[in-house]
Amino acid sequence: MDATTEKFVASRPSTVDSTAGMRGCGLANLTWVGVDKEELRQRLLMPEYLRLAMRDCIKRKDATAIPDHLLLPGGGVADMAPHAPMVVFINPKSGGRHGPVLKERLQQLMSDEQVFDLTEVKPHEFVRYGLACLEKVAAEGDECAKECRARLRIIVAGGDGTVGWVLGCLGELNKDETSHIPPVGVIPLGTGNDLSRSFGWGGSFPFAWRSAVKRTLHRASMGPVARLDSWKILVSMPSGEVVDPPYSLKPAEENELDQGLEAGVDVPPLAKTYEGVFYNYLSIGMDAQVAYGFHHLRNTKPYLAQGPISNKLIYSGFSCTQGWFCTPCVSDPGLRGLRNILKIHIKKVNCSQWEEIAVPKNVRSVVALNLQSYGSGSHPWGNLKPDYLEKRGFVEAHSDDGLIEIFAFKHGWHASFVMTELISAKHIAQAAAVRFELRGGDWKDAFLQMDGEPWKQPMNPEYSTFVEIKKVPFQSLMINGA
Repeated sequence: MDATTEKFVASRPSTVDSTAGMRGCGLANLTWVGVDKEELRQRLLMPEYLRLAMRDCIKRKDATAIPDHLLLPGGGVADMAPHAPMVVFINPKSGGRHGPVLKERLQQLMSDEQVFDLTEVKPHEFVRYGLACLEKVAAEGDECAKECRARLRIIVAGGDGTVGWVLGCLGELNKDETSHIPPVGVIPLGTGNDLSRSFGWGGSFPFAWRSAVKRTLHRASMGPVARLDSWKILVSMPSGEVVDPPYSLKPAEENELDQGLEAGVDVPPLAKTYEGVFYNYLSIGMDAQVAYGFHHLRNTKPYLAQGPISNKLIYSGFSCTQGWFCTPCVSDPGLRGLRNILKIHIKKVNCSQWEEIAVPKNVRSVVALNLQSYGSGSHPWGNLKPDYLEKRGFVEAHSDDGLIEIFAFKHGWHASFVMTELISAKHIAQAAAVRFELRGGDWKDAFLQMDGEPWKQPMNPEYSTFVEIKKVPFQSLMINGA
């Protein structure tokens, strides 16, 4: 596959037919040719001595403590590396919580040691101890281990947040430029699954899931590799503020805000900083507030969120009760437009200077989007005509072009028309870097979300909170399932 074709396939949105179970797992384009279970197992199954050695190192959290009895004499020459050794991560809390039954099915198709429950083994533990163990064995002359490491592919069974978590941990391998980065495929278990849709894996967990899983693994073992931009986010706030960030945001040692933009007296004398990486979107405003309410309910009362349909019904309820569709009291400062609290600066491609962009009047959500799939498969940026692109100074959007699209929703009704693709969102900018500046006053909190992980951001009336987005120098690798 050439680079042009690869870019098109990676960025195009998937059309999902919810009435066809197989299409929900990204299998609409497959011919119905049976996949032999034993043949598939041979393609994916790593030799037992390597599986056990990796598992032992992860358990001990030490990549060097490999017991001698787990390694074959002679460097493992008796074993041949499989065509596509594969590891699967499952988040049992995602979506309809299909994780336990899916985990059992995957173990039947592969092995216990190649299927990881994310409540038991975190992806960074796999990278630091499991992969490092494989590399250590390979460095000692084991050709089978060397081939397994070079051919390794990873499947993530979960939602967008889970996929992003795994991609972020794999990104640690970029520190060593010689390390091979395993590409990632998806079994969609989340509610939106926009990353899954964007790379041809579909938007929902299928009804006929047992046969679908087998075909998905087969497809993942053969699919071409596409590239995906990732974006670093830095949140800097007054140090006295208390915030409960999502797991994808970690405390940063230093405030690394771009010094090319003078923030003046609005910068707090003492700042607390968090950093993270996102792959799909960051949003500020009412949509994030609705997501925050739903997320809090799902964590406190998980029995109410038993599947995608019930999730969406509850989500719709929050949309109405929190004022996203209906504004019960226009005098409430919490229901006014973001223009009151938000400034936007951007850097255009190949430009070192920051430029301020006006926040449109009456918008209540601003989104910075990397993919063409958002909010369960919608395309809010739209397929813009060449003359409009030229007029606005935009280019056609792709997920690997080094640019991020910024648009806005005015209210819930506007968002509904956009999400059904009757109209496009309010286009604001297309940028290589973005800085959002949030300032309090009557507003005590703002709501943000990053790849489906929302949080409440306290705001200070005297000093600004800054949210800066810059492209990560390296790209993530995805398996294309289309």
